[in-house]
Amino acid sequence: MAAFPLAADRRGTRGRARLAVWASLAVLVAGCGTTGATPAPPAAAAARVAKVLTIVEENHGAASASRGMPYLNGLARTYGRTTNYQSLTHPSLPNYLAMAGGSTFGVHDDASPARHRLAGDSVFDVAIRSHRPAKVYAEAMTSQCQRSAAGSYAVKHNPWPYFSDPAARRRCASADLPSGNYRAGPLHRDAVRGTLPQVGLLVPDICHDAHDCSLATADAWLRQWVRVLMAGPDWRAGRLAIVVTFDEVGGGGGGPLLTAVVWPGLHHKVVTARLNHLSWCRWMTDLVHARPLRQAASATSLGRAFGLT
Repeated sequence: MAAFPLAADRRGTRGRARLAVWASLAVLVAGCGTTGATPAPPAAAAARVAKVLTIVEENHGAASASRGMPYLNGLARTYGRTTNYQSLTHPSLPNYLAMAGGSTFGVHDDASPARHRLAGDSVFDVAIRSHRPAKVYAEAMTSQCQRSAAGSYAVKHNPWPYFSDPAARRRCASADLPSGNYRAGPLHRDAVRGTLPQVGLLVPDICHDAHDCSLATADAWLRQWVRVLMAGPDWRAGRLAIVVTFDEVGGGGGGPLLTAVVWPGLHHKVVTARLNHLSWCRWMTDLVHARPLRQAASATSLGRAFGLT
């Protein structure tokens, strides 16, 4: 009879040893990893992406962004990155409209929503109509769904207020929110509670998106937010993917944009397929099991390119 307790003791010893190995690995990753990210539990890698939070930076091509944003470059190389993700046009606004609506809508400037009243749905409206949560978190915005630029808030980087149908206006008024900062506010609250939306967009102000400030400033700001997101339940359970991309190459030049897809189940993934902002739009409608919008119907899904749909 004594053999049974001895066997149990041995199994318990082996189990404790395995836990000790996992703990040691977690410490090594946290202390020595290139990203400085909070490691997710091993089980997170087996989960499926249910939520995507996207952050759009400004006006730098892939080579410039990789040099100037080492934290972002570390995320891209540790998790996933593209090598041929392109903007669609110049200036900023039509690229954001393509992400949100699957089309540039013939827009060739950065004018306000008062000048460009767009009919139909955005991806945020599609998600909400599909009974899936969607939110935009806009830094430096002072009122919900703010339709004019003020201070360091640039409405041209916040596409939802351009969609003018009454239902779209109502949804924007309730779910296009001032972000707050990485210590407090709507995005911080949703991150720490595990209540991030399925389709989410974080719009930095015109300093933190590297439009008016340095890439180093944008990189430091990004690090603060990613740490908050990775400490939250959505990331740790493997539900959340974080996407960081750029609107266009500065000055309207061509070339690829650095686009990072950050998810616990991705490891050094490199996608070489030609993608663009319509690919992001296609992924968002795929994510909520809805029909793709406009020209995004013929685009390759960013999520599918990474094996996440």
